[in-house]
Amino acid sequence: MRESPRIGARIRSLRRRQGVTQAQLAERLGISASYLNLIEHDRRAVPAAMLIRLAQLMPIDLRALSGDEEARLLVEVLEALGDPLFEGHALPASEARDMASTSPAVARALLTLYRAYRNTRESAENLAARLSQGEEAAGIDRSLLPSEEVTDFIQRHDNYFPELEEGAEMLWRSGLLSGDLFEAMVRYLDERHDVEVRVETVGVMGMTARRYDAERRLVTLSEALRRGSRNFQLACQIGLLTQRDTLTRLAADSTLTTDESRALARVALANYFAGALLMPYERFLEAARSERYDVEVLGNRFRTSFEQVAHRLTSLRRPGAEGVPFHFVRIDVAGNISKRFSASGLRFARFSGACPRWVVFQALVTPGMIRTQLSQMPDGTTHFWVARALRKGSGGYHAPHTMFAIALGCAAARARELCYADGVDLVSREALVPVGVTCRLCERMDCEQRAFPALLHPLRVDENVRGVSFFAPEGP
Repeated sequence: MRESPRIGARIRSLRRRQGVTQAQLAERLGISASYLNLIEHDRRAVPAAMLIRLAQLMPIDLRALSGDEEARLLVEVLEALGDPLFEGHALPASEARDMASTSPAVARALLTLYRAYRNTRESAENLAARLSQGEEAAGIDRSLLPSEEVTDFIQRHDNYFPELEEGAEMLWRSGLLSGDLFEAMVRYLDERHDVEVRVETVGVMGMTARRYDAERRLVTLSEALRRGSRNFQLACQIGLLTQRDTLTRLAADSTLTTDESRALARVALANYFAGALLMPYERFLEAARSERYDVEVLGNRFRTSFEQVAHRLTSLRRPGAEGVPFHFVRIDVAGNISKRFSASGLRFARFSGACPRWVVFQALVTPGMIRTQLSQMPDGTTHFWVARALRKGSGGYHAPHTMFAIALGCAAARARELCYADGVDLVSREALVPVGVTCRLCERMDCEQRAFPALLHPLRVDENVRGVSFFAPEGP
């Protein structure tokens, strides 16, 4: 069962960061200092009216007071502390929880330091490997992974950007996208932006899907793109041209610390716009509800791919018109998570491998098939998953093909809204598959697939006893 969010502790932390005393804040809220003290120590509930008043008095986002941000931070801190680097230290989870709740800035600073350590270690390993092979040391990359910063940026916005939704809806309201969508977008670019669109051969484009030449006012698309992908790439280019100011303003977020992060954010936001243009919010939400979130049916209706539909389903977060809160992940055959988002409270591994019991890995061995799973996390929360492996090629016999799996899921309580849950026993305990975030954070000692010792269970080796795994010789 999930713990109730410690709102009072977060209010205290926010107040201190603003440099406001307890007495000053109590006076502004119209309450006594003693009552505020009880609230800050989580001994009194915080009325909704007081939260609204607090948001008016101090420049804070009410989402910062919810439990989701703290829970995400806590999982990342625990995962970092699970590194063998800290094995010699007694680091109880309760102290990590207190730090994430009362001192989130310190927790984030710890994560920044840990990431720097990992990057330095990886750079040193790369350098050693290259030197051992007689290569030069130049070119060692010590970047801080812009993709991680962009993922965090999208997560903080709940993957919902109303300005881009409005930009897409304005194009539809203008009547410029009537008829065949691809032809309409080509005509729009020609008439409104003096931009020509050409479809070129693989011999000309190589492995490039889309290229825009600003001087020649020319967009070229690869013939290897299927119809849906062709539409998406053209919609993305329209976003880059028409939403330039919005993209620049959003990408100027202070959490995006490098030029590479900001550039990548612009690409991600342009892709968001493309999804909003191809799958207009109200029409798509209505279709998703009526078809009970059948991804393939929605893809056929809107001429979009399985992955594009899955992405769009996670962005249905408009207040008063929300879809099912989904989590989304894309993973390759090596277990690398290349995309992740959670609107449902699920936590993903950040610094280490994912749980092998996860249905997304099963999907990789059955390409094209829809796989489902009812899973339970160590904290008792249950989730319903839909996963499918996809093969992606860039055109031609000699072109490389990639395999990855898409997993889309929600809290088990919302599973009946999905067609994929038909016939699935969502009540029986026997139907639950125990899944963890990572081996190091998972406390289950009865898992035969455990690859590392659990953080909270020191490794004890007895050569005369063999349990379900090497790291649990005596079982649970």
